[in-house]
Formats: sequence, structure tokens, C-alpha cells
Amino acid sequence: MEERLEKIKSWLGTGSINIFGLPMSGKDTVGMRLAEKLDGKFLSSGIIIRNYEAEKDDHMTESGELIPTNKFYDIVLPYFLHEDIKGHPLILSSIGRWSGEEDEVMRKAKEANHEIKAVVYLKLSEENVRERWKNAKALGDRGIRGDDADPKVFETRIEEFHEKTLPVLEHYRKLGILVEVDASGTREEVFENVIQALSKNGSA
Repeated sequence: MEERLEKIKSWLGTGSINIFGLPMSGKDTVGMRLAEKLDGKFLSSGIIIRNYEAEKDDHMTESGELIPTNKFYDIVLPYFLHEDIKGHPLILSSIGRWSGEEDEVMRKAKEANHEIKAVVYLKLSEENVRERWKNAKALGDRGIRGDDADPKVFETRIEEFHEKTLPVLEHYRKLGILVEVDASGTREEVFENVIQALSKNGSA
């Protein structure tokens, strides 16, 4: 593991890895751990937007739909310029979920010296997604969120992923930077899968 992590660090530099997947696929869990292991910084569009909603008493995501692109640009993309992330690699959790946002995300990241070098797709079946959601709701381990309280909202998030985010992943696939990872195992197994996949990616 350590040897693979060092290879990834060397290849990544101050670049970015963007992680995508269906709800409950483990994007933030994998992302935060990966950032820790790579001495990087973690940025999650979901966390950023939820914090914005709490601060502004806004409820843009309560229906489960993605926020409009112009709002995403205004709220999330300025984080690439924050002083505390300069000189560090970035691990991104679903930055740019709507088809058409990917070019602007890549441009802003590159301008900030955090070029996106890989995009990880945590693949999980809808059956597993729904089972994880039920378990998380029963345990109450994801905080107070609309997608935990209302199954209709959660189903909308799944629909949004298929309609708006899968085309984003196809775009990255065509660019040759998409890395697909099986996310059906335990947290430890999924993280190991990510490290193994990234260590084979590009010059790593």
C-alpha cells in the first residue's frame, strides 16, 4: 500500500483526482481518506453546497435535483483559489456533476495549478445503493439530510446521476482519464481498489 501511495503522490503532484458515483457509493469516505494518505486537501461539492444552504437558509437541493450550473460555478469553483490548498494535491468529490460543467471545472482547476489528472468512478449497483441507504437511515450515521428523510428525494438523486452525471463520466472516458472501481465491498476493500487502480493509472 505505502509503495503504491508514494507512486501516486509522485505522479499526481499538485494535481486533482475527481471522484464520482451514485449516492451512497462512498465518494466522501474514499475522498477524505485518500486526501489524508496523499497529504492533500479534500473538496466535496455536496458538503460545500450544504454548508452554503445552511448559512443562507437556502433549500436548493431539498428536491434531490442538482443545483443550476451558474449557481454551481458561483458557489463551488472559487474554492480552487483558496489559499490553504495551494501547493497541495486535491481530492475532489463530484465537482461538476452536470453534463457541460466538466470543461469549466477542468479549466479552473488547471488555472489554480490543480490539473485534473484522474477521475474515479465508484461503481455500485442501484440495489446496493438502496440497501446502503436503508442501513444508513436506520443507523442515522449521515446526519440530518433530505435524502435520508425522504425516499422520493433519494430516488431523484439516482435519476439525476443517470441523466446528468453519466454523460460527464463519458466525457472523461473520452479524454482517457476515467478510472472505474468496484465499490461494492467494505470500506477497506473499496479504498484498496481505488489505490490499486490509481497506481496503474498514467505514469503512476
